[in-house]
Amino acid sequence: MEVFGERLRELRRERNLSMKDFAKTIDATDAAVSNWENNVNQPKISYLKKISEKYGVSTDYLLGLEN
Repeated sequence: MEVFGERLRELRRERNLSMKDFAKTIDATDAAVSNWENNVNQPKISYLKKISEKYGVSTDYLLGLEN
């Protein structure tokens, strides 16, 4: 799931959001976002859904299943 961390970082940076600001938009902590971006752990499905809906990308894209 390393692709997820890369795509999440890219998505956040494209929108000029800090980890803290991004985390607030999906009701997560900035530590959680950091862990996801650095592939320390993976988000729960509920967070994948929030990110997908909030930022207009598919969960397949976030998971690296499509470009």
